[in-house]
Amino acid sequence: MKKALITGITAVILASAAGVGAVLATAGHAGEQDASFPCAQVAVLRRGATGGEVKEVQRRLKQWGYYSGAVDGVYGSKTIDAVKSFQRKNGLTADGIVGKSTYEALGMNASANVLDGGKDYSSSYTNSDLYLLAKCIYAEARGESYTGQVAVGAVILNRVKSSAFPNTIAGVIYQQNAFTAVSDGQINLQPDKTAMNAASDAMNGWDPTYGCIYYYNPAVATSSWIFSRKTVTTIGKHVFAI
Repeated sequence: MKKALITGITAVILASAAGVGAVLATAGHAGEQDASFPCAQVAVLRRGATGGEVKEVQRRLKQWGYYSGAVDGVYGSKTIDAVKSFQRKNGLTADGIVGKSTYEALGMNASANVLDGGKDYSSSYTNSDLYLLAKCIYAEARGESYTGQVAVGAVILNRVKSSAFPNTIAGVIYQQNAFTAVSDGQINLQPDKTAMNAASDAMNGWDPTYGCIYYYNPAVATSSWIFSRKTVTTIGKHVFAI
């Protein structure tokens, strides 16, 4: 039963639109621009697209409460409205188009699971691990966006894989002074469905932090040492670093 309750994640951005009905567009599309690669092309899903990638987008949005239609692989008006709602919630341009940034926010990117040779770390975790990870995510990041909650889970899992930290989820979470939520007792709060989903996605390889092992809120952080760490990305109120 280790793996049965953990949702499978396909974390790959397609390099082309072959077989999925996607339309190639430049990264200069509004809301999806990548300034470092102004001429790069990415697979973009929009009205009229069909196929497996559309189904995966619909499945995720349905699981997270944004979409109520059929998971039929047809990019219609209901899918567009759901994508817009997801984009607004995650601070993206609400254009109803799944481009690079939205792909990444959905977890459909070349994340740690892919970069690490496709190793499936979820098989080594138990349902107790999943629940504890969700508790820590809820306690530490329940006010953050869904991506921000997955990111906190990813940091914990990155620590498990790092030789500098304990090699279990419980060991990382309960390491002395590692998490404020443990120190102040919020770790004992009951996680909600969003936190459970975020824990599942993190276990299945979605890492919005790109391998970070630290995060902090600069508005309340008191340790001068943490500010010396190299910043990789910022999601919501949290800075993620290595």
